[in-house]
Amino acid sequence: MAINFDAAAVSKLTPHLAPDKRLLLTFEDGVGPYSQHAMIHMQVQFTLNVIAADAPAEDYDVDIPSNLGPIGIKGYSQEDLDPHLSLRYDSEMGIFTLSGDGGEIDGNVGFIDFTES
Repeated sequence: MAINFDAAAVSKLTPHLAPDKRLLLTFEDGVGPYSQHAMIHMQVQFTLNVIAADAPAEDYDVDIPSNLGPIGIKGYSQEDLDPHLSLRYDSEMGIFTLSGDGGEIDGNVGFIDFTES
């Protein structure tokens, strides 16, 4: 499994990344400190999170390679992902879209930088 960020996504995310930070792809199921809510509808929802490299992340037990470095995920969320993932940023709409071999997975991936105060 691997994820490729398009040029617009790389441009949007790079200012938030540094050696002392970690990028997560959070399955929004209410589990863990970075999940914003439990799923209350029938759609799959993900959020990109930036955390401090030394922040607790026990639920993120799998790293998948990407062109931005390893991305932490909850291992069981692989059930909702495809082997070849693509994350695009639409600068006009201001949204990230996650897709895979089977098509769109989440048309509005959230973004939260937990390192900003």
